[in-house]
Amino acid sequence: MVRIAGTSEEVELSSGATCRDVLSRALSKKRLKEVVACRCQDQLLDLGSRLDQDCQSLEPVVMTSEDGLKVLRHSAAHVMAEAVKTLFPTAKVTIGPDIESGYYYDFDFERPFTPEDLEKIEARMAESVAADHPFERMVVSRDEAKRIFLDMNETYKLEILEDLDEDSVSLYRHGDFVDLCRGPHLPSTGFLKAFKLTSVAGAYWRGDENRPMLQRIYGTAFATPKDLKKYLAQLEEAKKRDHRKLGVQLDLFSFSEEAGPGMPIFHPKGALIRTILEDFERKEHLRRGYQIVQGPQILRRELWEKSGHYDNYRENMYFTDIEEQSYGIKPMNCLSHMLIYRSRRRSYRDLPLRYFELGRVHRHEKSGVLHGLLRVREFTQDDAHILCRPDQLQDEIISIVKFVQDVMDLFGFDYEIEISTRPEKSIGSDADWDRATNALGQALKDLGLDYSVNPGDGAFYGPKIDVKLKDALGRKWQCATVQCDFTLPERFDLFYTGEDGQRHRPVMLHRVILGAIERFLGVLIEHYAGAFPVWLSPVQARVMSITDAQKEYVQKCLQKLRKAGIRVDADIRNEKLGFKVREAQLEKIPFVLVAGEKEIDSSGLNVRLRGGKNLGMKTIQEVIELIYEEMDEPFKKGGMSYRYLY
Repeated sequence: MVRIAGTSEEVELSSGATCRDVLSRALSKKRLKEVVACRCQDQLLDLGSRLDQDCQSLEPVVMTSEDGLKVLRHSAAHVMAEAVKTLFPTAKVTIGPDIESGYYYDFDFERPFTPEDLEKIEARMAESVAADHPFERMVVSRDEAKRIFLDMNETYKLEILEDLDEDSVSLYRHGDFVDLCRGPHLPSTGFLKAFKLTSVAGAYWRGDENRPMLQRIYGTAFATPKDLKKYLAQLEEAKKRDHRKLGVQLDLFSFSEEAGPGMPIFHPKGALIRTILEDFERKEHLRRGYQIVQGPQILRRELWEKSGHYDNYRENMYFTDIEEQSYGIKPMNCLSHMLIYRSRRRSYRDLPLRYFELGRVHRHEKSGVLHGLLRVREFTQDDAHILCRPDQLQDEIISIVKFVQDVMDLFGFDYEIEISTRPEKSIGSDADWDRATNALGQALKDLGLDYSVNPGDGAFYGPKIDVKLKDALGRKWQCATVQCDFTLPERFDLFYTGEDGQRHRPVMLHRVILGAIERFLGVLIEHYAGAFPVWLSPVQARVMSITDAQKEYVQKCLQKLRKAGIRVDADIRNEKLGFKVREAQLEKIPFVLVAGEKEIDSSGLNVRLRGGKNLGMKTIQEVIELIYEEMDEPFKKGGMSYRYLY
């Protein structure tokens, strides 16, 4: 008998029965029309897949579900590939997976695809959808598959087949298009009602810069036109918020080919925002019992070999030779922190020790993945390493997670949490990995926090908690992380003297709160669309004159506001007031303070907000208190004032 998930039905499983056969006996015709695939235990299947006797539970998959969207988008990738091959027969196909919010397919073609090409491809896809071709699964021998793709001159498919250690493989056909694929797929192309091609980018075959450069066409697909329309509107909003565009508009940072790719250059306003963030971080860490430390930028290669970085992370590092000695430029700060710990004997009474460093690090990222501030080669981490006794581990993890929660609340971020487990390339014993993974999971349970598991994505030395924040558009960004490490303290022979007088091994927690300052700033720019909260704005207020007669008064107001600790500048140009106000709004300055003859007579200023609201006349002291109030607002939830930073 097969139990149908989500119902009270059980269906007898006959020999050769398909998913569709079984579901049709348990679901209404109306409900069955909504089903595009099924899940048997942990396996996602086509509706036409035959079930074996081991299938005890069958879950219908509708298109609006997470699994349903995966099937929909992967099917859309096949329809797109069919369209490309029809319009451009010499193009060679490679791979076309579904991804978050969409799909892509990589092609080898002699010229770049143009926006006009994308329109033609979309139109051809619509023809395939209208034809309602069924997706047919065929299982053939690997040799037969090679023959098929050799006849089609699909060399990339042949390479994939060479790497497969399987006697038989599955192919999918819709219309005249055949592809190598594990599936599953929609019942037919007619189910694809809402799709859009979004962009073209370059991508190396198999991510190897020494292999051919391919063209990657991105697209998206949704269950309904309404969902697609909503997503496309979100994409348009994301373009407006692009931190690379706003970074130039607001004069925050730039990149220069002369300096090198992935090396951001911060202009005065951008550097000031960084400084405000870093000052906040230092104060918060000192308040929570951390000690500020600083390590060197380069360390001997032998040290990186000892830690395991040389074997497991070498391709992401830079090395240099000094006096015939090899040094590694640090991609992480943990080694120096362990050397600080090891510089003297430690007692159980000394622990926990919490070392914090705003550490500049360098990582060799391939040029193809560099992306504004979000993916750079040089960045600063708000890095800390906590060395504690095993009995203190749980409390320390909980304390870090609470720290993350407080900071995310300050910036107005929602977030999701996942635990990433042991990767294939790693060091340490299974027992230590199990202890570390269990400790992270238990801490989250103690806090009553839900989390998902991300198998195989931990650091090479330990599992981790990853916090993925959600910005104003609902996009997810990886920032905070907590990594639990029993291995490096062993490798560096770190110990403390216990209450029993014996040597004991500490546990090390690696953690960041914001992560890379550069990346976090890029996320903040897009989250706030450049309109930073008042406490973080590089210019909080601008005082402007109406005519030359107010120049002297504007300067007096400027001095009073600066003396009060407000970041303010002046605009006394001989321009129309409306023009100057508009410029300040484009620069996202929170307060525009206008001085005319009436304001001079009243010893005040006319206050306008960047959103356009006019608050009218205020005295200088009232303006100061108003700005203070806005600066303090995000901190109130934590029972603090922004001014504690000073």
